[in-house]
Amino acid sequence: MALPGNPYDGHTLGTVIPAMEDTIGAEIEGILADAGCRGHNAPQNHRFRVFTAGQKRRVTPAIQRQMRPRSAVEPVIGHIKSEHRMGRNYLAHAKGDAINAILAAAGYNFSLLLRWPKAFCGW
Repeated sequence: MALPGNPYDGHTLGTVIPAMEDTIGAEIEGILADAGCRGHNAPQNHRFRVFTAGQKRRVTPAIQRQMRPRSAVEPVIGHIKSEHRMGRNYLAHAKGDAINAILAAAGYNFSLLLRWPKAFCGW
């Protein structure tokens, strides 16, 4: 979901969480987020279900295990910003923001598909 403008990450939870619940058709049990979110603007029934990186309180060993794969996402985001033109958006307006995100994700997936035959055939 592309949000128009340049909203602060932590203040987008109020709009993103209900949209995610509508999409999946179930209530979200827990949210693993980066330190910028910290539960700002989260709906009242999700306020204590937002777990952030570096959080010490209310974090069980099971939640810590779930946070580990999240650290693998950050390098991918940096790669997409530098190699797939997500650093700057050259398309205009809110629709341009959404189109730019979709095209960058498609380009990243296409580059993964091009690398797959090389690894499979040993070229």
